[in-house]
Amino acid sequence: MSNKQTIIDVRTPGEFMGGHVAGSINIPLQEIPDRVEEIKTLTQPIVLCCASGNRSGQATHFLKQHGIDCSNGGSWLEVNRN
Repeated sequence: MSNKQTIIDVRTPGEFMGGHVAGSINIPLQEIPDRVEEIKTLTQPIVLCCASGNRSGQATHFLKQHGIDCSNGGSWLEVNRN
């Protein structure tokens, strides 16, 4: 994996504190709509992850509608292995 991307973990802060991908940032799913402008300033492409891929899938769909180059990485454990 190159460093030319941003990993956003959309789990809750409590889940994030329990373990996450090194260098990832935590923006809980419910905060994504309010933080679109901030997210647009991050290095793209953006990889989104969560516990199973469900919440990150929702976030990916929403951000793509706002023209953000992103993909659903699925579980943070899978992203962590790559």
